[in-house]
Amino acid sequence: MAPHKDERRTLAAIEANDLTYTYPNATKHAIQNVSLKIKKGEFVILTGPSGCGKTTLCRCFNGLIPHFYQGKLEGEIQIVGLNVVDKPIHELAIHVGLVFQNPENQLFALSVEKDVAFGLENLGVPRDEMLKQVNWALETAGISDLRERTPHELSGGQQQRVAIASIIAMRPEIMVLDEPTSFLDPVGAQKIFTVIRELNETLGITVILVEHRLDLAARYTNHVIVMDKGQVVLDGAPRAVLSSEKARLLGVGIPKATRLYQVLSEETDLQAAEVPVTTEGIVNILRKRLTP
Repeated sequence: MAPHKDERRTLAAIEANDLTYTYPNATKHAIQNVSLKIKKGEFVILTGPSGCGKTTLCRCFNGLIPHFYQGKLEGEIQIVGLNVVDKPIHELAIHVGLVFQNPENQLFALSVEKDVAFGLENLGVPRDEMLKQVNWALETAGISDLRERTPHELSGGQQQRVAIASIIAMRPEIMVLDEPTSFLDPVGAQKIFTVIRELNETLGITVILVEHRLDLAARYTNHVIVMDKGQVVLDGAPRAVLSSEKARLLGVGIPKATRLYQVLSEETDLQAAEVPVTTEGIVNILRKRLTP
């Protein structure tokens, strides 16, 4: 039985226990014994070396595993109290939106407006309400002026905003973004992160961001999960995780500000109450050190 609406407010956004998955015909697990808990409203960065299982885990969050990718799934995973194994993808899609690494993979209509409306049409939203939600999503993503454009004529950054708008139009409780800035320059990536953070803060959407650009993304997160070889190896507060020796040895893209502080604290007597994860943070520490 699904939990009562009031009861869901106290549930975790995502909770996994000993989750293990193996793709069809594969000889080894893609993820193994993954246990984690993501609270509602958190902004989570999921990172780790290439091939560590991040994308596979994201596919578990919205039911693509096990309902589309067959394979073998063991353990438990719940999304806002719903058992992913027991619920079809279309029901899970109401709660979880997934933005793919390559936005072209989820854009197919002849106009931006139609792409953003597609999910709402599948949910059977009345036309008047659909128009309101589409307008809101386009405005929130900053692409109202692109509504009549053909998605495949847009730049990579614009396409990514369209993909985000198509997801937020459905007002999901959780948004999963699989390396949404991988095709963008730093300026374009910063714009995307700003949009995502605003959605997290103003709407309370739980964000799971798969990302390697921690120099840019670390300032927004309040929870970092690091994977390696299909397992969760670090899970906690950003400063504790990103400043750990284990993260450095794994080759995780530790923010340059954090690494600079580590080097300076090893070679000098520089100490601070908190390890910086942003450029502003290390600048403030150095300014205080140099100020007479």
